[in-house]
Amino acid sequence: MIIRKLFKFENAHIVRGCSTVKCRSSLHGHSYKVEVLFQSNYLDNGQMVYDFGLMKQNIKDLVESFDHCITIWSKDSQEYISDMKKNSSRWIELPVSPSAEQFSRVIFVLIDTLMKLTCKVNGEKDVSLYSVIVHETDSGYAQSFKEDAYSKQMEEILLEDIIFSQEVTNSFHDTELVLKLQQKQTFKNPTSV
Repeated sequence: MIIRKLFKFENAHIVRGCSTVKCRSSLHGHSYKVEVLFQSNYLDNGQMVYDFGLMKQNIKDLVESFDHCITIWSKDSQEYISDMKKNSSRWIELPVSPSAEQFSRVIFVLIDTLMKLTCKVNGEKDVSLYSVIVHETDSGYAQSFKEDAYSKQMEEILLEDIIFSQEVTNSFHDTELVLKLQQKQTFKNPTSV
């Protein structure tokens, strides 16, 4: 069985190297919709694959960290990177270009890591992240699966190469969430949400 949770965020970026001149040369933004799909062949004690309430915590923080944020590619010019960080308190620096395709991979890696480190306490069994879909526009989206997210042919995404501004991490329910993910610390689902 597959379940899906929808998240939304507003984000600005430049996608260097793309075919569209406006997109590769001008800062612009999108109203993103992100679908996170989980799968399991089992149901928990509440007869659910995974309680949607549990997604309102760390998963939501990770996806919505991109909200009202500038996403920067670490391989862009140092002048541009410095200017963006200087003029925006909310920024995220990625080791990959911030295209819809790469957003889907980055978000997959973040949530997949969190899920693997989370102790489930309500009978959740074999729940895994199936896919992440990032809608950049109403008519265009990118969908990634595990093999895409961890593909070295598409550039490897390491957690330590994803840098969140202090303002972004301060907005998390757990301000040490990213550090805990990078250090592979264990998370525990609450018994009630």
